[in-house]
Amino acid sequence: MNNNFDNFCDDVDMGLHEECGVFGMYDFDGKDVARSIYYGLFALQHRGQESCGIAVSDTSGPKGLVSSHKGMGLVNEVFTSESLSKLQGNLGVGHVRYSTAGASVPENAQPLVLNYIKGTLALAHNGNLVNAAQLRSDLEATGAIFQTTIDSEVIAYHIARERLVSKSVEEAVKKACQKIKGAYSLVIASPRKLIAARDPYGFRPLCIGKRDNAYIVTSETCALETLDAQFVRDVEPGEIVTITENKIESDRTMCLDASKQARCIFEYIYFARPDSRIDDVSVYQSRIQAGRFLAIDSPQDADLVVGVPESGNPAALGYAMESGIPYGTAFIKNGYVGRTFIKPGQSSRESAVRIKLNVLKEAVKGKRIIMIDDSIVRGTTSDRIVGMLKEAGASEVHVRISSPPFLWPCYFGTDIPERNQLIAYNRSVEDIRKIIKADSLAYLKLDRLNEMAQGLSICNGCFTGKYPIEPPKDDIRGDYIH
Repeated sequence: MNNNFDNFCDDVDMGLHEECGVFGMYDFDGKDVARSIYYGLFALQHRGQESCGIAVSDTSGPKGLVSSHKGMGLVNEVFTSESLSKLQGNLGVGHVRYSTAGASVPENAQPLVLNYIKGTLALAHNGNLVNAAQLRSDLEATGAIFQTTIDSEVIAYHIARERLVSKSVEEAVKKACQKIKGAYSLVIASPRKLIAARDPYGFRPLCIGKRDNAYIVTSETCALETLDAQFVRDVEPGEIVTITENKIESDRTMCLDASKQARCIFEYIYFARPDSRIDDVSVYQSRIQAGRFLAIDSPQDADLVVGVPESGNPAALGYAMESGIPYGTAFIKNGYVGRTFIKPGQSSRESAVRIKLNVLKEAVKGKRIIMIDDSIVRGTTSDRIVGMLKEAGASEVHVRISSPPFLWPCYFGTDIPERNQLIAYNRSVEDIRKIIKADSLAYLKLDRLNEMAQGLSICNGCFTGKYPIEPPKDDIRGDYIH
């Protein structure tokens, strides 16, 4: 269910990944929320396919009693009707997760459930902290014992400690957020409250919805629509929202000036589902616009424009609309192959790319093809897909990428690797074209990104090396990442 076939190679899954999706729900009528959270997570499955979990509590029952179920795998693999029926409660949070290599263990699955002197907390986190290692070290020096290797546990510990000296859990959340640095969209369930918090830069999305007499907080609007819930609004960057049975409160004291915010542009290019809106900007229209920009800035005579499924398709449509060249389908995706299928060995003639993606020979034979993809990371798979088109009879393959070249790693929740692993590092566009064996190659221009996001302030550090927050001196992403 990853969006882009640059994710696939014979040996390892080398594409880009967003780290996770979060979902919280509070039903004021006392109805169980576990099944609704399950369907919400199903809609967010594209954000993480490694592990998932749900934690619920009953606000009219014993205070501090939390039921949870989590495990490795897809949502429909981890949960059954029986396991969901055991999760009784009207307040809960859910999580889907993807991790980098080395952190794929059951202990790191979320939500995290903490039992402490003031009660319980269930926490789901999307993002990455840049000061997690230092905060963790400080906590360990004062006796903290960690059960996971993820930075989310650092957040949970700080909330629990601040709660001991705070009048309310939302005050404790605020104090903890003032200590952590980096990307975080949080959904937290306390015994009687649902709390949402988004970092001041707004790296990761978070929005509020309502269905009947229940409120929802989730990563993307597509999850609201799955539940036939009404979109209320986005959680603003830097805002903390507290939802109780009696009222909804907002604390905006951590909010930055709009010009200093730094939303991850890759939510619009690749990560989010195309039917979502993030900060009132349509993901689908952003991708259409990227394709139009490519056609304007990097035109090419051809017979057919095609996209690499799935996120390349809207950009390809935009290119076709702007250029007047017909839009078509060249690739058939095997929708029954998940991330965890048994990959062919090096000695095998089967290719993971071919198992997941086939070319429609009748559509491309004898034609000049413009192929739109959202990114090139290492280039291995781009080479294979171009080769597949030519083997199918395409006379020319012109590649257009709906993002600029990756030149720097990301520290805020996207597993863009170190610079020496990026194909664009120390190579020209012409060098890359030769490596992937395309007839021409062009990337989206950097100055088009803000237009694509309709003027919102964005983070483009992976393209420029200019980060909104000072990155960590030591790259600890493999150790403290979720």
